[in-house]
Amino acid sequence: MADLLSTGISGLLASQVGLATVGHNISNVNTAGYTRQITNFNARTPQFNGGYYIGQGADATSVQRAYSQFLTQSVWSANSGQSRALQYAGLTAAANNAVSGSANLQTALDGFFGAVSDVANAPVDTASRQALLGKANSLVSTFRSLSSQFQQIDQQTNQEISNSVDSINSLAKSIADLNGQIARASIGGAAPNDLLDARDQAISQLSQIVGVNVSQGSDNMVTVSVGNGLPLVNGTDSTKIATANNPYDSSRLEIVGPTGSVISNQLGSGSLGATFDFRTNVLDPARNQLGRAAIALSDAFNKQHAQGIDLNGDAGGNFFNIGDPAVFDNTANTGNAQVTAKVTDVGKLGSSDYVMRFDGTNWSVTTTAGVVVPSTGTGTAADPILIDGLAITVPSGTPQAGDSFQIQPTRNAASSLSVAITDTNKIAASGPLSAGKGASNTGKGTLGNLTVTDPTDPAFNTPVNIVFTSPTTYTVNGGPPQTYADGDTITGNGWTLKLSGVPAANDTFSVKPAGSASGDNGNALALADVANKGVLDNGVTTVGKSYSQLIAQVGTAGAQANTALDAQQSILDQATSAQQSLSGVNMDEEAANLLRFQQSYAAAAQVINAANTIFDSLLSAVRG
Repeated sequence: MADLLSTGISGLLASQVGLATVGHNISNVNTAGYTRQITNFNARTPQFNGGYYIGQGADATSVQRAYSQFLTQSVWSANSGQSRALQYAGLTAAANNAVSGSANLQTALDGFFGAVSDVANAPVDTASRQALLGKANSLVSTFRSLSSQFQQIDQQTNQEISNSVDSINSLAKSIADLNGQIARASIGGAAPNDLLDARDQAISQLSQIVGVNVSQGSDNMVTVSVGNGLPLVNGTDSTKIATANNPYDSSRLEIVGPTGSVISNQLGSGSLGATFDFRTNVLDPARNQLGRAAIALSDAFNKQHAQGIDLNGDAGGNFFNIGDPAVFDNTANTGNAQVTAKVTDVGKLGSSDYVMRFDGTNWSVTTTAGVVVPSTGTGTAADPILIDGLAITVPSGTPQAGDSFQIQPTRNAASSLSVAITDTNKIAASGPLSAGKGASNTGKGTLGNLTVTDPTDPAFNTPVNIVFTSPTTYTVNGGPPQTYADGDTITGNGWTLKLSGVPAANDTFSVKPAGSASGDNGNALALADVANKGVLDNGVTTVGKSYSQLIAQVGTAGAQANTALDAQQSILDQATSAQQSLSGVNMDEEAANLLRFQQSYAAAAQVINAANTIFDSLLSAVRG
């Protein structure tokens, strides 16, 4: 009877462990990262009794997790991809909102050039001129507002990077500490399930920030590496990463490893990798494109404005001011060379940033992406280094081998744009020359466009009298006869004049310098035409089209980011579903298990009761 009692007690204890495990599962149904636990049972070694074996009951041999390393790592990988896509989509949405928000640059451009046309219609009207200055300042404010919004997004990426590094270090320390606790708690081969779940949950959180590679070590400890193999956790030791200023641009944060080397470009997955990718592939090109448009506007408008004369009779000066390209020296430079850059040809100006390096003898130039850029020149004032519409000089100091400089031709141009004119009289609406026809002309010749081709011609301001000696011949200031046909262009000293129709003999036309307050609108018309003038990309792209390209560029990145997010979310959902089908707590299943163990517990209690009854009956028989 002792064997029956022992058998009943074993079943009671085994069922009790099963009940405890089910209760633990039910209690943690809402615990993040919890893995369903299973009680394993084994029959005790039977006792040989003559020609047969009698069973001795059962033992609860282990409580283990319903766990698959493959499914769990699939979730970690999907976590990294989804988190990266979510971060990228959020940041591109912010950039998209900036370019398509209330501070719409295209509207400001249209308003500005509309005001220029108004001045062309009333070139001496003070109100029209004042309105032009107002629209110019509004346009500048829009450029600066967009630039400021991009700068704020840049600062946001810095904050994201800093927060991510703090989280990575904290999670790495937590994983290392859990490694130690798990190793100490792994007694006799038993696994501390809840500690394992806590470690997996920490790794899952880490995988959202940066892609992880996890390998199982001894004593149930894991090694965790990130990026291109940087060991972040090794046993109970964790490696700290840190932020540091970009070696060129101190307004930018980079990530450095324990040796101080920059590892920013090695973190491709997770939200942190997305932040760097966004900064490189969306934000910087957008800021450069905006600055490129500002430079194009300033350059084209200033050049045309310089060809006119204002109400004071003076040649037009700069209408806009804009800063020169930014040049940053590397903090590791050992020489004292100073480098400057200027835009010399807007038509060749691209949207790349550059790194210029000195090898001890010669300078070489690449884009920040590492693409070699052909260059000429030695860097002196007389022989500047020429690349993509830029002239780069080293006006002072001596470079040392290994020194480098980063050049940002357009990045901050929009924020430096300003209106150079405050006096309405300084607007050079009048062309430098005016064309007229004789009052006594009897033919049908009419004046067409008077175009300035070279205002530096020494005889540019010399008055010219054109006299037709016949309908098909004319002289210029009494010179030799020249032939004429309807629609011909007459070329003078730095100008051309188009005529149409057939003049009569003795008809005259004149070209002379325009006087102050003349009411001429020749230059205002040319200024209004700057809106339609190809400036960038070797004279192909207008300022307005450049902005449209910016909108399309950011919009396309946003659309691609949203598509990627949908795809990565689907992958994560599938990976999570597969993992939870194995490891998740199912309340229906647990309820069934609870009932099963309750019944087995009660049955085992009945076995114990039966053993007790039989034993009492035996004692009574002996006493009788």
